[in-house]
Amino acid sequence: MSEISVRSFQLNDFDAIHELNKQEGWHQLVEKKDETFHGWINSEPALVLTKNDEVIGYLRGLTDGAVSLFVCELLIRSDHRGHDLGQRLIEEAHNCYPSTRVELLATSESEGYYSQKSFRTFYGFRKSAEEFV
Repeated sequence: MSEISVRSFQLNDFDAIHELNKQEGWHQLVEKKDETFHGWINSEPALVLTKNDEVIGYLRGLTDGAVSLFVCELLIRSDHRGHDLGQRLIEEAHNCYPSTRVELLATSESEGYYSQKSFRTFYGFRKSAEEFV
């Protein structure tokens, strides 16, 4: 029987994470592989979802440990979606910092998922590093 579990990111997980980013079409993370790797080793929480020791999803976040937990990226491999695995990762991250609020950005494709999970919309802005040049 297959075992799905959540654990902390390990350096040897990055190739699988990079491949998931490719499959999802997250080109900026793929094209900036070194920067993305650096982001992973400096992020907390950094969690991977595994099935029989194969990485099938992940959550990379940033937190101050007391007030805010920001989910930078959350991705579940397409053939494992629809089983509340994203929710499981969010809950695991929040359990590490239970006093924090959870904030995340959603794409138009994922907006319905987060709305269904009772996340409220909020307004924000973004500017990429290249836009500061």
